[in-house]
Amino acid sequence: MLRLDSLGQRYGDHPVLHDITLTVPDGQLLCVVGPSGCGKSTLLRTIAGLQPVGEGSVSVDGEPVTGVPDRLAVVFQDYGRSLFPWLSVRENVALPLRRRGLGRAERRDEAERMLERVGLPGAGRRHPWQLSGGMQQRVAIARALVCRPSLLLMDEPFGSLDAQTREDLEDLLLEVHQTEGPTIVFVTHDIDESVYVGDRVVVLSSGPASRIVLDLPIALPGKRDQITTRGLPEFVSLRAEVGRAVRG
Repeated sequence: MLRLDSLGQRYGDHPVLHDITLTVPDGQLLCVVGPSGCGKSTLLRTIAGLQPVGEGSVSVDGEPVTGVPDRLAVVFQDYGRSLFPWLSVRENVALPLRRRGLGRAERRDEAERMLERVGLPGAGRRHPWQLSGGMQQRVAIARALVCRPSLLLMDEPFGSLDAQTREDLEDLLLEVHQTEGPTIVFVTHDIDESVYVGDRVVVLSSGPASRIVLDLPIALPGKRDQITTRGLPEFVSLRAEVGRAVRG
């Protein structure tokens, strides 16, 4: 699904990423963790085609990324700025469907279906500013999923939410991943979150010129649960390994 070969990025004379090589198979949920300022968001923007590749290459489904790939969606951390306040919640979610040429009724039905999928039935006629932060981020997730993307990029999407809402949305993400099956690259600075939601965790070093210092498969037994899973010895061990890598 996604391949990065010796990817490098810099801003002027300042190196940001160095020799990032990754292969992400179809359907995997990959978490990217690292110290603040190590280039996690730059990595995501490059994969999304929002920033030109500096060195090396990025390909999605075998095709080099030279612009925004088809069937790709992005969920940003700042949900308040990513939603259009003058559109209703339903109109926000249905907006990407216009590119597919669907009629108004079809767009409305698909948007309502996806809002119900993320736990917001009946919220379609409201506006984003009438919703809580957690509900707004659910709208952003619904909008990203409505076109059934094969690759979903998420840039610290739960970072500004309270602890309870964050846990609820982590569980929603796991449910969506299991049922919808997209490949997901999930950037976070939260070590526990990366181990809880990820199939695999990649850790970037501190800058300048961040590189991969750990590539760790996450093998946790059974369906994950906020209380039970986080208390498992396997979880504690994996969390400690990621934590050591982040701290160098």
